Amino acid sequence: MLNKPVLVESLIVFIIVLCVHAVVWDRYSWCAVALAVQAFYVQFKWDRLLQLGGAVFQFRTAANSGLLPASMVIPLLGVAMKERCKSAGIVYFERFGIVVASTGMLVALFLSVIAVGITKPVPTNTCILTGVAGSIIIYTMKHSLTVSEVIEVLEVLLIFVYLSMILLYLLPRCFTPGEALLVLGGISFVLNQLIKRSLNVIEGRGDPIDFFLLVAVVGVVLLGLFFTVLFIFMDSGTWISSMFFHMMTAVLGLGVIMPWLYRLIQRNPLFWLLQFLFQTQTRVYLLVYWTFLAASACGVVFYQNAKRSSESKKHQASTITRKYFHFIVVATYVPGLIYDRQLLYVAAVLCLAVFIFLEYIRYFRIKPFGQTLRHLLSLFLDERDSGPLILTHIYLLLGMSLPVWLFPRSCAPKGTLSGAGALVPYSGVLAVGVGDTIASVFGSTMGEIKWPGTKKTFEGTITAIFAQIIAVALILIFDSSVNLNSSYAWILASVSLVSLLEAYTTQIDNLLLPLYLQIMFMA
Repeated sequence: MLNKPVLVESLIVFIIVLCVHAVVWDRYSWCAVALAVQAFYVQFKWDRLLQLGGAVFQFRTAANSGLLPASMVIPLLGVAMKERCKSAGIVYFERFGIVVASTGMLVALFLSVIAVGITKPVPTNTCILTGVAGSIIIYTMKHSLTVSEVIEVLEVLLIFVYLSMILLYLLPRCFTPGEALLVLGGISFVLNQLIKRSLNVIEGRGDPIDFFLLVAVVGVVLLGLFFTVLFIFMDSGTWISSMFFHMMTAVLGLGVIMPWLYRLIQRNPLFWLLQFLFQTQTRVYLLVYWTFLAASACGVVFYQNAKRSSESKKHQASTITRKYFHFIVVATYVPGLIYDRQLLYVAAVLCLAVFIFLEYIRYFRIKPFGQTLRHLLSLFLDERDSGPLILTHIYLLLGMSLPVWLFPRSCAPKGTLSGAGALVPYSGVLAVGVGDTIASVFGSTMGEIKWPGTKKTFEGTITAIFAQIIAVALILIFDSSVNLNSSYAWILASVSLVSLLEAYTTQIDNLLLPLYLQIMFMA
């Protein structure tokens, strides 16, 4: 049977699903509920398979499959986006929300079918539920999507299948099945959107900033795949391989990625980026401030490593030490959200590309910094970094940035949303920067009453909820664009549910919590 923490986590997810669809109930609501029920049963089977060690790929240990919470993220985001854009009268993005919801459901259903198929003996009841849920979803898609939209959904599914087979094989123990669904599903959707927009660039749809995100994500992923295949045949730790790595990075960047971006935005990418970054005095001040914070973060890394000696028995940084970076990230994002969200958008994309590139250097042991990065970052590893990649800092950046990147600007008059939706860009700051940080710090130092079956404490969760409410009040004071329209009960319920999810989930909370808080705020 499922253990109690998994049951409570599933119950919280079900409550969030029902809360969202109580506000936006339509034909996709039935699909989402059916998907949630079958994902719960498939998760039970997959968890047992992981415990027996019978899974085809090697997934991250010390965590359940996480199939239910991950399966609901993309469909709920699509449904919430559809309703927001429908109320704003933006038909194009309303249809886009439907495509997102359909894609999320089909990808999650595909992963569930795979899980059921590799379970021995084949679970009859789960197969029936999966068949019923699949029939409901496919029937709804047939009556909701145009032919071109169906093709787009199938394209994303095809990309997801190939990426899953490649990356899960190359990167064992880096993901749980649920985390793989979120990460690889997101990359698949981004790649499909980039291909689609590249072919339809004459139509002029989209913003140069959005193209910048798509090209950056796809570029660094393709770069990693290229070097992974290359270093199968070469020793990556030699100076010759390192020189080849830097040379090919420059060739691919300047010869492929830059021309691709030039075609999309119809101007020189480097000149556009420099002009964008230094366009106003406020942006210059923010860049100087962020540079200081980045230097402070590097200082923390060097200081903590300087304290570590060969005789020391303590080889890992404490939870409170790791939360220093959460405080630094909050100090980074809040001024950007208040004064210049477009600059924050682009800066987060650049930071993500740099983080992933540095991880390539560390992973492949590229000289002269590869071994140094391995030594410096090993101090901050925890049980979630059980695979060959170190992803927690990248997940932290993603958790803070995704609400900014996914903020439906086109469906919000003058770039703002009313009610709880006005807090959508702050979802990462509230859920990860404030809630998760305060829960960890207070829970580990003063917590005594533990939630049943977990290491998290009641005191940490309650303190996190209060801290997020105080943060909302401060946002109201300092950000004049936020207008909650008396939606305080919904905000309190959203923050409380996500904080409870943080206490019980074994998935990467830096990635999962901001998305669920954003879904609740958008609904």
